[in-house]
Amino acid sequence: MSDALCTLVEATHGQRDADWCGRKVLVINEGWGSLVIAYQGAQLLHFAPHGQPGWLWTTPTPKEAPDAIRGGIPLCWPWFGDADGHEGPAHGTARTAPWRVDAVDEHQEGVEVHLSPEQRLDPQLTPRVVIQANAQRLNIELITEHTGDTPVSFTQALHTYLAVDQSFECRISGLAGARYLDKLDGLREKDQQGELGIRGALDRIYHSSRPLLLESGNTTRRLAKQGSDSSVIWHPGSALPGDVPAEQAQRFVCIEAACTQLDRVWLAPGSHHLLAQHLSLETRDS
Repeated sequence: MSDALCTLVEATHGQRDADWCGRKVLVINEGWGSLVIAYQGAQLLHFAPHGQPGWLWTTPTPKEAPDAIRGGIPLCWPWFGDADGHEGPAHGTARTAPWRVDAVDEHQEGVEVHLSPEQRLDPQLTPRVVIQANAQRLNIELITEHTGDTPVSFTQALHTYLAVDQSFECRISGLAGARYLDKLDGLREKDQQGELGIRGALDRIYHSSRPLLLESGNTTRRLAKQGSDSSVIWHPGSALPGDVPAEQAQRFVCIEAACTQLDRVWLAPGSHHLLAQHLSLETRDS
């Protein structure tokens, strides 16, 4: 967690709104753990169960608002990647739009937060987000409702930045035998052989709905999902974006639950789609 986010969490008892790098954020710090959510993009920036380090990585040097925030769990909606025939920025409009908190349901074991955009982001589709957190797990749901009159398709992703000790020492299992598109090799289709290690720049779309295990140091995290047949694995390698300090280059890896060109979502009027990602610690047998 960045020093600024750490300061906000340590100064909070219960929940409050605060300012982080020129952006309004909701800070929750309770006995079970802590959360920080940006009102820009409904973006979860920090999650840590009590007594544990943060599970998510967020840049300590974000671009000025209203540019997108790198880190946490950005919402790529209603398209993933390039605009794909739409007018707008890469990864859609949701991640930079203003959102509101509709409800915060606190209980002794954890919290559930509901958010929705302040303005309409698509002529026919309406998103909302539900974040559930406790001392054992984190769930995030992106729910899309079709409120228009004609069938429509879209792509999306929960672009999760996971905090790790050293990205080049990580192992990701659960993808063996899966087909993937290598975005760094002209979208060539390939097969994954065994577990995946991070050796340099990586940008792959795996056609897989299986749960994944991320092993980093002495910690193994389990990532399961719903409503997704694409798993995107991304790391910039040495070609760092401008908002990633050099000393942070190996502190994260992205594992994204997504609906991409491999599994576009088609909705009829009146229907809805749920994209969810579930993070938990994998317990090891003694």
